[in-house]
Amino acid sequence: MSTRLATGGRLLDRATQVKFQFNGKHLRGHAGDTLASALLANDQMLMGRSFKYHRPRGVVASGAEEPNALMNLGKGGRFEPNARATTTELFDGLYAESQNHWPSLDYDVGEVNALAARFMPAGFYYKTFMAPAPAWKHVFEPFIRKAAGLGRAPKERDADRYEHFYAFVDVLVVGGGIAGLQAAKAAGEAGAKVLLIEQTAHWGGRAPVDGAEIDGMPAEDWITKTLQALGKMDNVSIRTRMMGAGVYDHGYALGYERLTDHAPTNDLPRHRLWRIRAGQIITATGAIERPLSFAGNDIPGVMLASAMRDYVANYAVSPGDRTVVVTNNDDAYRTALTLLDAGLAVPMIIDARAQGGGDLMEQAKARGIRVETGTAIAKVNGHKRVTGVEICPHAGEGKTMKLVACDAVAMSGGWSPVVHLWSHCGGKLTWDDAQAHFKPNPDAAPKGADGEAFVIPAGIASGAMDTPDVLADAHAAGREAATRTGHTPKRTSAPKAQAQPMAPLLPVWKMPQGAHAKLRAKMWLDFQNDVKVSDVQLAAQEGYESVEHTKRYTTLGMATDQGKLSNINGLAILADSLNSPIPQVGTTTFRPPYTPISMGAIAGEAQNELFQPINKTPLHDWHEANGAYFEPVGHWRRPYCFQRPGESVEDAVHREVKATRDSLGLLDASTLGKIVVKGPDAGKFLDMMYTNMMSNLKPGKCRYGLMCTENGFLTDDGVVARIDDDTWLCHTTTGGASRIHAHMEEWLQTEWWDWKVYTANATEQFGQIAVVGPNARKLLEKLGGMDVSKEALGFMEWKEGQIGGFDARVFRISFSGELSYEIAVPASQTAAFWDALHAAGEEWSATAYGTEALHIMRAEKGFIMIGDETDGTVIPQDLGLHWALSKKKDDYLGKRAQQRSHMTDPNRWQLVGLETLDGSVLPDGAYAVADGRNDNGQRNTQGRVTSTYHSPTLGKGIAMGLVLNGPDRMGEVIEFPMIEGDPVKAKIVSPVFYDPEGEKQNV
Repeated sequence: MSTRLATGGRLLDRATQVKFQFNGKHLRGHAGDTLASALLANDQMLMGRSFKYHRPRGVVASGAEEPNALMNLGKGGRFEPNARATTTELFDGLYAESQNHWPSLDYDVGEVNALAARFMPAGFYYKTFMAPAPAWKHVFEPFIRKAAGLGRAPKERDADRYEHFYAFVDVLVVGGGIAGLQAAKAAGEAGAKVLLIEQTAHWGGRAPVDGAEIDGMPAEDWITKTLQALGKMDNVSIRTRMMGAGVYDHGYALGYERLTDHAPTNDLPRHRLWRIRAGQIITATGAIERPLSFAGNDIPGVMLASAMRDYVANYAVSPGDRTVVVTNNDDAYRTALTLLDAGLAVPMIIDARAQGGGDLMEQAKARGIRVETGTAIAKVNGHKRVTGVEICPHAGEGKTMKLVACDAVAMSGGWSPVVHLWSHCGGKLTWDDAQAHFKPNPDAAPKGADGEAFVIPAGIASGAMDTPDVLADAHAAGREAATRTGHTPKRTSAPKAQAQPMAPLLPVWKMPQGAHAKLRAKMWLDFQNDVKVSDVQLAAQEGYESVEHTKRYTTLGMATDQGKLSNINGLAILADSLNSPIPQVGTTTFRPPYTPISMGAIAGEAQNELFQPINKTPLHDWHEANGAYFEPVGHWRRPYCFQRPGESVEDAVHREVKATRDSLGLLDASTLGKIVVKGPDAGKFLDMMYTNMMSNLKPGKCRYGLMCTENGFLTDDGVVARIDDDTWLCHTTTGGASRIHAHMEEWLQTEWWDWKVYTANATEQFGQIAVVGPNARKLLEKLGGMDVSKEALGFMEWKEGQIGGFDARVFRISFSGELSYEIAVPASQTAAFWDALHAAGEEWSATAYGTEALHIMRAEKGFIMIGDETDGTVIPQDLGLHWALSKKKDDYLGKRAQQRSHMTDPNRWQLVGLETLDGSVLPDGAYAVADGRNDNGQRNTQGRVTSTYHSPTLGKGIAMGLVLNGPDRMGEVIEFPMIEGDPVKAKIVSPVFYDPEGEKQNV
């Protein structure tokens, strides 16, 4: 049985007892325990069920590679599925439930699947459920969907909060074992700014458990001394409980910090996602022990030899009273000796190597342990826990020689460096025959845009397997990282350690090597997804020779551990089946994150009221204080109008229109997108982005432009100003700034990646105020500082200087049809500038106006608005904007699409103005009907309203709409049915209702 030992446990605080629950049972552990160690201490060997066959599963590992012991943790708003028991630190009140069973963990109906295993081999779902066709929808799919998944999805709102953090360092060291500590120390001593992160709560990795000695002291003492040295360096930061989740291009990495999982509180965030920019990244991520593939290697009580060593040394937990050790390398002998030191029985060590091991084997024999060389486990006996093993010659087919009684099995198939982070951004691997694993290829390191490598593997993660080599390699990695980031390493040497002679490893991918079919059908590779040796062999037999195809056909490595334990063994079985060397078969793709991270950490603070933060202009407080009636525009809140006491919204809008048309209006236009496009190829780039020419625009001039998608549909419009020879400023719609910037970047990165163009979204760097109306120029002249006369600043021109003592960029553009200036000032000066405009404009009754007045005035002028006149199906030609389509350019985005037959169809609806005969306002979106009915019996339509308002300037309803052959039907009356009442008749007119000659804006 598994139990707590009376002494030991280097990570335990035996004085502090911790109460927790598992499947409703009240249990006790100690501070320092993980949930897995505490369950083992309570003799809870069975911790879950496998996905496919619902086989009993116990803990097999002690870290993030654990595939079996997944739990539902917590309740209500703190419920979390699929949490690993091996990485969950025990705390008082922890509530855990096992997963994937019904009605209980001990008695699971789903286990009947195991009886039908021969009918459900790899890929069976591709071959079944094919007929009859209706059965899929009504029988198979509902059943499969109910069976799919492991843990339950949370139902209540997450009660915790999360945050993002940004860090900029010279050197990021991932991994806090002895390699990571030494690499960080070497880089820190050189003066580099270092961030060292470790995913567990403890430093030093395996060295203290394995009994290493460094610089003549126990590893634990050396670790303490090194941490003290790092703590004295102001340029070094260290964090525990923080995983290196992913490494990306350009030295960008993600760190996942679990702040309060071990001590839940409402005072601090639960998780923190670090976004790290580093000059160099050192991956000191260690290695993962491989399991061995023998029949019954999934029975609870069978675990990795290193994991069993961890539970005994770190937590004083015995996984069994009598443990058989099975191995193909020397390291497992350490586990046998550790068990003996804890007073536990090791009846036998089974070593597949004919010659056995080296010095560690001799130590085991001297302690009285029986060592059987050239042997293998034929199969493990037991169901919910181990009862014994049958052993056989490793070179045979699995004929049992003898039965050995035991209640636990420690297995070791060798070690595989953790190469995931190295591989995330393109680092290549090489095969090490001696150790039978893939390791980083230093000649194929991930490189940045400058062609220089920015990731350095260190220690065991680079393939150095013995302690002296690990320390020397890590020391060199730290020095190299410091050098690459412009620092000069000190002349120091790596710490010294005693080498441990090891006999050569024997690659063992299935045990015994000639195992017959019945045994291979019980040899498990992927413990969670129930993938067997026979499944991979079947995939190869059925033609799935690509490792990626085999992965998907069998689901090997697709469980929540992402193949950390199963991949190398699975690759080797595939290679053997294909009669190919393992390197030729290759590996599957390593993708971030290294282990799953919470959805809350990904979202950060973007939840509840912060899920979609409201963007506010620099004038938002003024707007609130002056009666603003807000409307959402994209992520912004813009004043729809400014209501005065006793006014309705409609009254306020009409007052603002008249005040602007008659005298002087002020508009907060800060939300308009402002994208800077710069570089030698900027003009060429903008010619592709816009339908008209931008490259020939002269500095100091402005030009209205249209943007289309690659399918030819109008997506945005705005005024482009040329700042200097290689700089343009592109104004976009309020809701389009981020979208259009992303649109530009997508094309630059995927299509025109070699063009020398830089873009920056400067929308929030500047406030922008429109000064509009017959007295606009008088106001600016009163403030003084810049010549804004017609001669000095013509229509569609801009100038830079000062207005009233404020730094300003003044654009002579108009969206209202009146004399208008749009003035951009730094965001920090916007409020003061706004106040100055109001104070100086008091003699002309300066009136702040909102978006609705703006929309009415633009409609009176017949100006289109993206989102009103466009709906994703409209092209510029529909809106009469042929003049904005350059005939000089060979190409622009959307040009070829606009030549498609349905785009050039003469029967497309086109933009016109609409005036109701009775002066009423047409409903927005109303359709005009035509004679006849379609096949559905509905009346035919011939147009629709896109924008509609009551015009206080004209005293009647006006509208714009898209109408069949509209421009050719001026003066014709069409009919719009109403939801209630009689149809409304409207005359087709020009869309320009006010000042058709443009005299007002050109004064």
